[in-house]
Amino acid sequence: MIGVLAIAFFRVQVLRSERYQVLSESNRLRAVALPAPRGLVVDRSGVVIAENVPGYAVALNAPSEDDLTRTLAALQPILQLDSARHRDVLARYGRAPSEPVVVIRDAPFEMISALEERRPWNPGLVIQSTPRRRYPFGQAVAHVLGYVGEINERELASDRYRGVRPATLLGRAGVEQYYDDRLRGRDGVHFTEVDALGRTVRAEGIEERLAPEPGETIRTTLDVRLQEFVDSVFPVGMRGAVVAMQPATGEILALYSAPSFDPNAFIGGIDPVAWAQLVDRGDFPLFNRAIQARYAPASPFKLAVAAMALRRGIVDIDSHMEIPCRGGLQYYTRYFRCWAVDGHGDLSLREAIQYSCDVYFYQLGLKIGLDSLLKDAVSMGFAAPTGVDLPEEKTPVFPASTEYYNRRYGARGWTNAVTLNLAIGQGENTQTLLNMVRHYAMLASPNGTAPTPHLVEGEQLERESLGLSSSDLDDLRRALIAVVDEGTAAGARIADLQIAGKTGTAQNAQGEDHGWFVGFAPADDPQIVVGAIVEFAEHGSSVAPLVTQIMARYLLRDEAGAADAAAYRIQLPRDSAPAPLSILPDSVLLQGIEPDSTRGTPRFR
Repeated sequence: MIGVLAIAFFRVQVLRSERYQVLSESNRLRAVALPAPRGLVVDRSGVVIAENVPGYAVALNAPSEDDLTRTLAALQPILQLDSARHRDVLARYGRAPSEPVVVIRDAPFEMISALEERRPWNPGLVIQSTPRRRYPFGQAVAHVLGYVGEINERELASDRYRGVRPATLLGRAGVEQYYDDRLRGRDGVHFTEVDALGRTVRAEGIEERLAPEPGETIRTTLDVRLQEFVDSVFPVGMRGAVVAMQPATGEILALYSAPSFDPNAFIGGIDPVAWAQLVDRGDFPLFNRAIQARYAPASPFKLAVAAMALRRGIVDIDSHMEIPCRGGLQYYTRYFRCWAVDGHGDLSLREAIQYSCDVYFYQLGLKIGLDSLLKDAVSMGFAAPTGVDLPEEKTPVFPASTEYYNRRYGARGWTNAVTLNLAIGQGENTQTLLNMVRHYAMLASPNGTAPTPHLVEGEQLERESLGLSSSDLDDLRRALIAVVDEGTAAGARIADLQIAGKTGTAQNAQGEDHGWFVGFAPADDPQIVVGAIVEFAEHGSSVAPLVTQIMARYLLRDEAGAADAAAYRIQLPRDSAPAPLSILPDSVLLQGIEPDSTRGTPRFR
């Protein structure tokens, strides 16, 4: 028996000593992750728009769930955890019981001080300095930058996040989400020594630590000063969006959605009550109306119809229609009205654009024909997303062919009257604001092409084309100049700055009509194209001053010369304030019309 024991001891202490030493060390040492700072996000001039500041995280080492529960109860007067957060801590512990479980990610200094005083009685307490995300420009950049949030169980189980540890912060919207892999960095690690009960014995000088690798700095094309200006002049209390872009490069200078929210509220985990308030608000502040809302494009779409007719040689800029505008057009049994009740009279194409005559474009649409109109619109990009480097961009709604109508209404359930609606930017046609801005970038380009809109320098630059000659493009630009100089946007003129643009009033069955304006400046050498949609603004002429002041701010850089922002705020009558809509599934179709998310939730016209 002594011989057997001696052999067993020799085997354990000599032959297998290395293995047991490793096991002992792994029981003695606990690896504590060192979160990597997320990469900075800067604007085109290098101004930091998303940064990291010092913060404190509170974690606990515990040998069992019961021990963790007892420690949490002892520290509850300081931690002040509600039942939901208490359950979340226990769930985290269950996922990785051998690691310190994060209790509070962003603890105030007063809490840290109080916990440090109680460390002798709570040896499993781990307090470490961690980088905390901060957005210096707050709500002005909320939709374009997004925010960060802790990885969830579904994401931990996915292949995309294989190897990512629990409690890692991920981008949840905007640039933070789209470029998360580049911004996230790689966590480091250091070790603490614990006793048999899991209590911390030593935290320093145990093993060589592995320093975290910060994420990559992302330089965007944004002009944050222009973005701030847009936030300051957008009509208070109203909903909508603004996009400003360089037409030659596709670089997005500003992308703004209203109402907005404070992305700093998500740092360290947003309070459930605050989250519920954001989600339940009837104006849907988390909804990015620049790329996710789809609106009837209204009169700004008339320039696409004009481009189709010019490209096919159906008309030229001086062509007149057979029937003058007398306030409407009788088409078989239906009467299609013009917005001008008294009519516009006999107009050329240039004048029809200038005064936005519906009757002229009804007839122009019929001359083009439904098949050709659908084909050309698809080739111009009205049935596809722009491909911008932001998550969850919505695809515009536009029929690819007449088969769409056959599926929706049956082969005999529709007539060619749908052409009249499409020709004035209504009907089965809903576009995102960014898609309309891209179209006007084509009109502003010397050769009628436009690159893919993008937010990060060096991204792809696919080009789409209108297929127009330089003379036809010049004719359309002169017509757009006339819109601002003498037409429907005459009230938005800016001294010493020639602007080309188009107003629009989108019909809205849910309340007052929505107002559009999309344009570019200087008209002879476009440096910026800006589009805005303001919900329930009644008409586009009230939106035009907002856009022209943004152009002036960017091009003139003269705060004293720019008009007072308050003078351009659009006032919504008190009795016309819209009521919140109920949430409807995005897949629902009604009367053959695709959902139109103009107020943060799918809608129908």
